[in-house]
Amino acid sequence: MKKNVKTKLTTLKKILHFITTVLMYSICLIMILVFLVFVVNFIDKQYNLKSGANKKDLFSAYTIVSPSMVPSINVLDVIVTKRVDNPEDLKKGDIITFNSTDYRYSGVLVTHRIIDIEKTSSGEYLYTTKGDNNNTQDSSRISFNEIYGRVLFRIPKIGYIQYYLSSILGWVAIIIAPAVMIIGYDIYKLVKTLKSGDKRSNKKKKSSRKKGKTKKGKKITDKKKEARFKK
Repeated sequence: MKKNVKTKLTTLKKILHFITTVLMYSICLIMILVFLVFVVNFIDKQYNLKSGANKKDLFSAYTIVSPSMVPSINVLDVIVTKRVDNPEDLKKGDIITFNSTDYRYSGVLVTHRIIDIEKTSSGEYLYTTKGDNNNTQDSSRISFNEIYGRVLFRIPKIGYIQYYLSSILGWVAIIIAPAVMIIGYDIYKLVKTLKSGDKRSNKKKKSSRKKGKTKKGKKITDKKKEARFKK
């Protein structure tokens, strides 16, 4: 029975350690990504201000909350976009993030695919977009100025962590609970180490006392032998 309980506890510890490790690495990945985006954007912003240009952020990251781009991009995937400085650099098939003027998404940042590009007589570029999972294209075309960036890559399902971290339950489950468990386990190991150290020191003391007694016994017998010899 005791062996089975110990085995179950060991298995549970391994599972919890694995889950905690995955969550911690995921959170670290998000933090590193956010930090890198912030640093690069800050440097780029300072450079643009010196040159007198007012441009959008060079890199941005967004969490997808709509299934309009499934299966290319799923709900709660995180996408990273890069600013496009020249309208001619965009082509059909590119996935872009833009400020939609469509009545369905008006005033909301949307990530859809370019399906058509038109250049007006005045030289303005107009882009027709559509979600891969939508039956119809977006009702209104967008200008280049409304585009925030082209999608570079996506990080699958990592938005779940952001979603749960934004809730109290998620914060407790992902941050506080694992931290308490790790601290508790470290305290348990420390107490166990101290107890084992005390046991070792007690054993040493007992063994040293026994040695002392045996030495004293030998000294007494030696003195008795010397006294007998003198007589």
